[in-house]
Amino acid sequence: MDLVGACKAFVNVSDRGSFTLGAAAARIPQPVASRRIAALESHLGARLFDRSTRRAVLTRFGRDMLPSARRLVQLAEEMEHDAERAVLRPLRLAVPDICATRDLAALGAEARREGVHLDFRPAPPAVRTELLGSREVRAALTGTPPGEGAWTVPLGLASAEEPRVGSFHVETLRVDRGRSAARGRRVWIQPEDDVPHVRDPLNRLRDAVGLRPAQVSVASSLASAAAEALGSDDLLLCSRRQAGDLGLHWRPIGGIGLARGYDVAADTGEEAERLRSLLGHGIARCLGVPDGRGESE
Repeated sequence: MDLVGACKAFVNVSDRGSFTLGAAAARIPQPVASRRIAALESHLGARLFDRSTRRAVLTRFGRDMLPSARRLVQLAEEMEHDAERAVLRPLRLAVPDICATRDLAALGAEARREGVHLDFRPAPPAVRTELLGSREVRAALTGTPPGEGAWTVPLGLASAEEPRVGSFHVETLRVDRGRSAARGRRVWIQPEDDVPHVRDPLNRLRDAVGLRPAQVSVASSLASAAAEALGSDDLLLCSRRQAGDLGLHWRPIGGIGLARGYDVAADTGEEAERLRSLLGHGIARCLGVPDGRGESE
């Protein structure tokens, strides 16, 4: 039997002294209220109401049972309220701080249509991991080596002047020995790409082709790195999407394939999979995946 439903009918009929009024208060038809109370009486083993009067008068047993029934109904209502709050509670998600506001807004709107309320926390890679570890967020878009995550974003080099080549070859940045005082063109790494699977291969390539150590540098922010590329002949390591947003000209890097990999990390594997399946396209768009597609599709 529906114990909570029966107790709601019992409490409402008792409070109003009428099966008709009690059923209306419980928002059920009067015959349904009568059947539920009869089932409760059968379950408990005694009559709750005196049927010999026109009014709904409690028996002594009914008076004894009413406080317990009232507590059960109140607890059920509190549970329903808590469940509603839990469903509506925002899911705090740590995202790369390079994601455009318009893309995050579109992702948030898409999530609401799926019944998920997102609260974004933009942060650099290491901070996103820390936020998840300290449980300040319930989920995070974390960096992974390309091919190991759900989404992959190819990286290339971008410059203020449109290059005449189809791809950048890092060895062309080498400074001639006769120009030892020259600074040389630099490749700027933004904080989002200051991770081993991006930074280390690029540094190895720098050393292999004879560039100076300072010719591959990590900037303090994307804005700083972009300013260097916009104001000089330096290059910015970035995605094609970022280059377009910044007004830079993007080319792939010859001889090496660099990419950002991303996946969802969450308190539980079930929650991470739910975000991947429900919001995969929107997340891909925020990350700058070409054509909004991830590797997992």
